[in-house]
Amino acid sequence: MSEWIRIPLTSNYAAAYAAKDVDVDVVAAYPITPQTPVVERIAEFIANGELQAEMIHVESEHTALSACIGAAATGARVFTATSAQGLELMHELLFIASGLRLPIVMAIAARALSAPLSIWGDYSDVMATRDSSWITMIASTAQEVYDSIIQAYKAAEHSDVLLPAMVAYDGFMMSHTYEPVYVAKDRSIILEFVPKKKPSWNILDPDKPITIGAVGNPDWYYEFKYQQVVAMENSRSVLRQVFEEFSKKFGRWYNFIETYNMDGSDIAILTYGGLYGTAIEAVDIMKKQGLNVGTIKLRVFRPWPEEELLKILKSLKAVIVIDRAISFGAALEGPVAMEVLTSVYKKGLSTALHSYIASIGQRAVMEEDIIAIVKKSLELLEKGVVITEKPVYWGVR
Repeated sequence: MSEWIRIPLTSNYAAAYAAKDVDVDVVAAYPITPQTPVVERIAEFIANGELQAEMIHVESEHTALSACIGAAATGARVFTATSAQGLELMHELLFIASGLRLPIVMAIAARALSAPLSIWGDYSDVMATRDSSWITMIASTAQEVYDSIIQAYKAAEHSDVLLPAMVAYDGFMMSHTYEPVYVAKDRSIILEFVPKKKPSWNILDPDKPITIGAVGNPDWYYEFKYQQVVAMENSRSVLRQVFEEFSKKFGRWYNFIETYNMDGSDIAILTYGGLYGTAIEAVDIMKKQGLNVGTIKLRVFRPWPEEELLKILKSLKAVIVIDRAISFGAALEGPVAMEVLTSVYKKGLSTALHSYIASIGQRAVMEEDIIAIVKKSLELLEKGVVITEKPVYWGVR
């Protein structure tokens, strides 16, 4: 580990260090709680001469992503960060960035959406973007934020992908909590992993004029959208390669999903973000109580990791999905639970699926809550409930 230094960082600061170490060219962002410290720290890096990048000060998040789109269209490596209403103000531009096949990377300190006003963390904002054709990773530690942003650039810029990517993490619970993080002593080792090369996407060049973002009439629009379908599918194999290469080079292993204490377990808790750490603690307690329960972390949300997930689910009696967002009016109002249910149904698995929604607006979820959720599911299984008709809204008054 001589190439690394271990320092205390919040997830916000870990995102800033990752942007510095991949040597971004352009940063455009607008302040919003709890994301602001990300770009404040990047501004310090630029002011101190640690990063040679253009910081564009804009008047809104909509303009921030617009500036990133313009910069990426010239071949620059770009970065932005946002949260909550800021991400939703960008919503129109999310589809333009992906439709133009621009490998922008964005950090998201996930936060509840207004109204009423909430500055606290849940995943309402991230889940509202799920059909925007962005690669979406969700981190559960500050180290994972740093590593995931680096990996995101390598995957997004791959010629078989060329899609933007976002890396999300819990607002406040992670964005403002310090953890020990290994960062590169010298960014050269990071740039060996994700080198800055001649862009493989179409770029604006005065010497070779092209039109970007022209009208797609009915004869061709459908084909452009299908190209994004292919690109997202390609990102599966590219991400696998990226994770494997990252592991071999840096010794930190990642995959689409991660598991804890699954050996011998016939029930699993599936969740994402910082709640995974609480689930791990709860599983350790339950194992001592004789309950055969493990936990699964969803790390990559888009593309949906069906193959990796089904390998685990096929041997389980039940999976308990704890969502941290609400898909209002949906058949099953937990957005991740719906994805899991679709995968289970497609493959005809007998695995029971119990959907829970918790931690909305950062309502506290402790180890005892997760233990109680598991015991509730054991009761449901005894009653023959294979699939919950509606989610259990845990902790709501």
